[in-house]
Amino acid sequence: MSAPHDVAVIVGSLRRESINRKLANELIKLAPPSLKLSIVEIGDIPLFNQDWEMQPPQAVVDLKQAIGKAQAVLFVTPEYNRSIPGVLKNAIDAASRPYGKSAWPGKPAAIISASPSPIGGFGASHHLRQVLVSIGVNAMPQPEAYLSHADKLFASGTLEDAGTRAFLQKFLDSFARWIERHTD
Repeated sequence: MSAPHDVAVIVGSLRRESINRKLANELIKLAPPSLKLSIVEIGDIPLFNQDWEMQPPQAVVDLKQAIGKAQAVLFVTPEYNRSIPGVLKNAIDAASRPYGKSAWPGKPAAIISASPSPIGGFGASHHLRQVLVSIGVNAMPQPEAYLSHADKLFASGTLEDAGTRAFLQKFLDSFARWIERHTD
């Protein structure tokens, strides 16, 4: 068997006990042997400022290196006001600059959103897809993954629902196949 694909996991919430961080940790545990998922932290990325893009802060350099090293990216995000969190958009923007030196083009990616709401972050997921198209990321179109009422799914701190766990494993298996088709 070949080495597992390195996947950068970007969590769109900074809160230590966020539902989406819990989901990301669960996905790491459920990943098939062909994937090695690692969270790439985005909390130290300063607000993007074009004045420093030619000499970016170390946190941005580190982010771009982590994305560059990864063979794929998994976005795990909540929904804020029918969109993606500002911290996630900021990290995407910072790693896309300067023009012509983006860390993103050609990366296979997947999106999963989780929310206490009944629509499970649908708006954030679709808005993120629009952003990813503009930076050349190959986002997996199917299966789409929105976990609704996720506060209840992770009420004990870990995922105990067998049906959701099985869905997540199928999602990750599909993502593994997507990566295989979109990497050299």
